[in-house]
Amino acid sequence: MPSQSAPAFQLYTAEQRARRDATVWTLVQAVLAPLQFLAFVISCGLVLRYLATGEGYQIATVSIIIKTGFLYAIMVTGAIWEKVVFGQYLLAPAFFWEDVFSFLVIALHTAYLAALIGGLLGPVALMILALAAYAAYSINAAQFLLKLRMARLEAPA
Repeated sequence: MPSQSAPAFQLYTAEQRARRDATVWTLVQAVLAPLQFLAFVISCGLVLRYLATGEGYQIATVSIIIKTGFLYAIMVTGAIWEKVVFGQYLLAPAFFWEDVFSFLVIALHTAYLAALIGGLLGPVALMILALAAYAAYSINAAQFLLKLRMARLEAPA
């Protein structure tokens, strides 16, 4: 019977997995991630509704601000989680590319807020910027879901 070889890339060492499982920040991330996704789905619908009908600008704007608040919260708590698990705030090798792409996501969301507060863009342009931020968020969320799946597949039985 052939033996299974070790995976080419291991997401967590045994010590990192133990730290991940022991920290409250894992639970915080597990709560914030679906809340952020729910805010994203609702907000995306409101933004698309505004772009299609011209109605609901205020509620779409509020929803984008709420979604951005969740993004900031998950980024800060995720950095703390990464410090606890991997010993460094952000850019740990196991999550390097997810973190790099997160910077783009945050930059786009922050650009939206800056343009909104500064009156730099009109309503339609703001909504298009929000959709660009949401597209980047969707890619980043997929990156993290793939890592979550990888972590589950490599978890000891």
